[in-house]
Amino acid sequence: MAALSGLAAALESYRGRDRLIRTLGYCCQLVGGVLVERCPARSEVGTRLLTLSSQLSRCRTVLRLFDDVAMFIYTKQYGLGAEEEDIFVRCVSVLGNLADQLYYPCEHIAWAADAKILRVDSARWWTLSTAFWGLSLLLGIARSLRMVLMLRWRLRCPAVAFTSRLPRSKRRAMEAQVQAEVLTLLSNAADLANAVHWLPPGVLWAGRFPPWLVGLLGTISSLLSMYQAVGASGQGEATTP
Repeated sequence: MAALSGLAAALESYRGRDRLIRTLGYCCQLVGGVLVERCPARSEVGTRLLTLSSQLSRCRTVLRLFDDVAMFIYTKQYGLGAEEEDIFVRCVSVLGNLADQLYYPCEHIAWAADAKILRVDSARWWTLSTAFWGLSLLLGIARSLRMVLMLRWRLRCPAVAFTSRLPRSKRRAMEAQVQAEVLTLLSNAADLANAVHWLPPGVLWAGRFPPWLVGLLGTISSLLSMYQAVGASGQGEATTP
C-alpha cells in the first residue's frame, strides 16, 4: 500500500511522470529489441513493444514543449554561477545551461516539422537538438568528474587542515554528494552514448547501436535518475531538462 501511495505521489508531478514514461519506454525498447533480434518466434510481440516505445518517446517530446520557461527560470537563477567555488565547475555549468536552453527550441521546430506544422527540414533540427543534448551531457560529465575529484580530495588529503575537524554530519553530506555525482556521471555517460548514436552516420558510432542496446543504456540512465530522485525526495529537486 505504501508503494502504491509513493507511486501515486510521484505521478502527480510532471518530473515523476516523465521519469516513469522514460523508464517504461526504454524498457519496452530493450525487451522488444531482444525479442526481434534473438527470438524470431516472438518478433511480433517485440515489434509491438518497439512501437509502444516510439509512442512513449513522442509523448515525452510533446510534453517538453512546455519546458522552455522552467529551463529559462533555472538558467536565470543560476546566472554566472557566482556561488560556485571552482571556476571550472562554474564555466561548464553555465555552458551546460546554455546548451539545454538551446536544445528545447531546436527540438520544438523538429517536432513541428514532422507534424507538418512548419515547412522545414526536420532532420537538420533533430540533428541540432541532439548535438546540443550531447554537448550538455558531455559538460555534465566534466562537471561531475571535477566535483568528485574535489570532494574526494577534501575528504582524504591530510594537507587540508579543516578535513580532520569536519563534523560527522558534514562528512556524511560530502560523501553523499560524491555518490550523487558518480551516479549522475554514469547516467550522463549512458545517455551520451545514445546521443552519439542518434547523430548523422559517420560521427563516431552514430547509427551502429541495435535497438536493444539503446534500450539498455536508456534503462540504466533512467533507473539511476529514479534512484537519485527517490533519495532526494525529502530534500526537493532542481528543475532539469
